Amino acid sequence: MKLKQITFLLIGFLFVGSISCGQTKPKDLLTQLEEIPGVSVKKIAGDSTFAAYYELYFTQDLDHQNPKAGTFQQRVLLGHQSFDQPMVVELEGYQIWSEKAGELSKLLNANQLTIEHRYFKNSMPDSLNWQYLNIKQAAADQHVIIQALRKIYPKKWLSTGISKGGQTTIFHRYFYPDDVDVSVPYVAPLNLAREDKRIHERLASVGSKETRDQIYQFQLACFNNREKLLPLADAYAKEKNYSFSMGLEKALDLSILEYPFAYWQWGGIDSIPDKNANSEELFEHLFKVSSIDFFDVSNIKPLLAFYHQALTEIGMYSYEIAPFKQYLNDEKDITFDFTFPNEPIRKFDASSMIKINKWLQTDAEKILFIYGENDTWSATSVDLKGNDKCKKFVNPKGSHRSRINSFPPEMKKEILNTLEKWMDVQLTVNNEK
Repeated sequence: MKLKQITFLLIGFLFVGSISCGQTKPKDLLTQLEEIPGVSVKKIAGDSTFAAYYELYFTQDLDHQNPKAGTFQQRVLLGHQSFDQPMVVELEGYQIWSEKAGELSKLLNANQLTIEHRYFKNSMPDSLNWQYLNIKQAAADQHVIIQALRKIYPKKWLSTGISKGGQTTIFHRYFYPDDVDVSVPYVAPLNLAREDKRIHERLASVGSKETRDQIYQFQLACFNNREKLLPLADAYAKEKNYSFSMGLEKALDLSILEYPFAYWQWGGIDSIPDKNANSEELFEHLFKVSSIDFFDVSNIKPLLAFYHQALTEIGMYSYEIAPFKQYLNDEKDITFDFTFPNEPIRKFDASSMIKINKWLQTDAEKILFIYGENDTWSATSVDLKGNDKCKKFVNPKGSHRSRINSFPPEMKKEILNTLEKWMDVQLTVNNEK
């Protein structure tokens, strides 16, 4: 055969081969999701800003060290933009609150994976065996899901969460530092004790002395007018069908004690009534800032998993009674053990928080922390010490609602520049507050 004929023959084979290869279409997203072991998938409407939206349920081990302990179904949402875009994974500390794209998903024009926390709403085991609710087991849940989806989405990954979701983001990164490239926990406390006393110290110094004095005088006015407030609280509770394991009078006391924490956490609501306000004015303002429904049995029930974690591993705060001891029968500060009224006092183990705190100050990297200056939970915010591989930004006078878009322009610019550098992307900047 002549050289020219051989050349044409080879070209023909290559041409046919290229057509053959071109006809092999890559698997679509739904097919790839359905091929993940132990996962059920359903396409749903979701947030229309994504190209497609899916609801997934992962079959998870209750105990990742012992598969014989049983399984549960964990709810996950996936907002798909493109395989060529990064992935933002929203790690919920509770149930999934929203199907909407979060702040970082918008900034990065990213895909979004939202993972409900074990023992909440749709991700509840059949039996609430509390021994399997801890940060290590929850992090293992998230690791399973992230590793499954990383095979489909090859670009950069960022994990994030708000409040307890921010804590969850930190904990997951501690156990699985290579699951994602960058993490952004929002307003995430790191408590180092069962009832962290730094909360009390914070409430004694946050904001201006004038505002703190107004808060104290308001609480005194509420206690001095308690007999007038009780009928109003009783009528409100009956209207809402609320009940309280500690009784109505004690629930009202707790609402008054909770008031400064709630006031600073959420940034203050309206002006504080003075000591001469009538009972209706006191009641209206108290319940607007620190409503009694926080202590209602039906509202506590879906949050029992949080209270269990708080009282055993991740810490909480207590109610300082010293300034109001004359109005109370308690001998010591009031703890959140009232959320489990018929159970033994839970034992707290601080070792995990202490280890994570040390890791954050030494080995952690590419974690960007967002806090609000006046937020009560900032009392126990992360202290990076000398670890410059991570960054912490505090929004001046900001509350628990602090987000990147709420920062002053220069600070916001620094945050965005850090994200661009760490994620190696161009951000979609929204300058709206």
